[in-house]
Amino acid sequence: MNRVVVTGLAAITPLGNDLASSWENLIAGKSGIGPITSFDASAFDSRIAGHVKEFDHTPYIPHKQAKRMEPFTRYAVSCTRMLLDETGLEIPEDQAERVGVVIGVGLGGLDAIEVYHKKLLERGPGRISPFFIPTMIANMAAGQVSIEAGARGPNICTTTACASGTHAIGYAYTDIMLGRIDAAICGGVESTVTPLGVSGFTAMKALSTRNDDPERASRPFDGERDGFIMGEGGGVLLLESLEHAQKRGATILAEVAGFGASGDAFHMTAPPEDGSGMALAMRAALREARVAPEDVDCINAHGTSTKLNDLCETRALKTVFGDHAYKLNISANKSQIGHLLGAAGGVEGVFSVKTLAEGIIPGTANQTTPDPDCDLDYCASGSRDKQVEYVLSNSFGFGGTNGCILFKRFSD
Repeated sequence: MNRVVVTGLAAITPLGNDLASSWENLIAGKSGIGPITSFDASAFDSRIAGHVKEFDHTPYIPHKQAKRMEPFTRYAVSCTRMLLDETGLEIPEDQAERVGVVIGVGLGGLDAIEVYHKKLLERGPGRISPFFIPTMIANMAAGQVSIEAGARGPNICTTTACASGTHAIGYAYTDIMLGRIDAAICGGVESTVTPLGVSGFTAMKALSTRNDDPERASRPFDGERDGFIMGEGGGVLLLESLEHAQKRGATILAEVAGFGASGDAFHMTAPPEDGSGMALAMRAALREARVAPEDVDCINAHGTSTKLNDLCETRALKTVFGDHAYKLNISANKSQIGHLLGAAGGVEGVFSVKTLAEGIIPGTANQTTPDPDCDLDYCASGSRDKQVEYVLSNSFGFGGTNGCILFKRFSD
């Protein structure tokens, strides 16, 4: 089995239009959440979101090409261009089939669906663009990344709701570990802060309505949490086999130690109250890595800021880690960027690797009111300067789908 390492990171988030600014604002405790600006949300119960702000794609994608992409695909291609420029990865034609692409997308082009459905009703079927389907489908992010990079290995989209990005990293890791490919561009992207998207989650009573205080609305594990905040953006990683990375002299940022996936087999949208499905995925990641629970230092939590999900994740952590759960440093990035749905695992995976590489654990914002049922250490006082050996990144999605990636500080 090959050892798999992380050699590159890129991100576009509500905290910044590149990784450097996103990370700087994350560890500073800043919020990327504010009023919805992409449409008139005045009639909506929830009127706040984590928008990507004034992102200029033109340094990465020609304007004509970008017009044929939905925002989620533009995020994927732009992140890929940043990644390739940063890492210096070149993919010769005779090695192209050894580089794969796995990009997670939860919902795809909701904006295009809304625009073209309106056009269909108002102007008839003859006015639908031939580019509608190719821009809207979720796998176009992976397809366009493959084209941009010249990667001809497996070209896959994972669509597993809010676990999409984490599953993408996990399946890319598995292919490299098994020797099917040498490298992969992987992660997650999403752009669904649209009238239909917000309406759908509002109808489920899933979103926070703390509209007058957007920066403090996302409150993972807090006693006054009232729902999640929709976000948008993307996070992409470059994974390589250790041998491939060393051969080309790549800078190694971390190692992927294990991947776990599971199903709740319980309910369409709600996890079982004991968090048993989540626990199965965490244990699977630890088992694959041959790591004892007490060796894990840090959890990048799914932490959505919903009543049930945060409670179940806390219970799952106690099930897996026992008394050691109270010694874990638990960080919930969604407190500052909102819930990026299919992109969440990609962005949080990027931040998990930064935690290992930089020796800084991001804090969890808006932890002001204790919840007696969520009584672990959620880094409520802010970011911590602390070198850790392992970070477990959790993602859990509708349909009872769970994914966990265990990242390890790299050492020879």
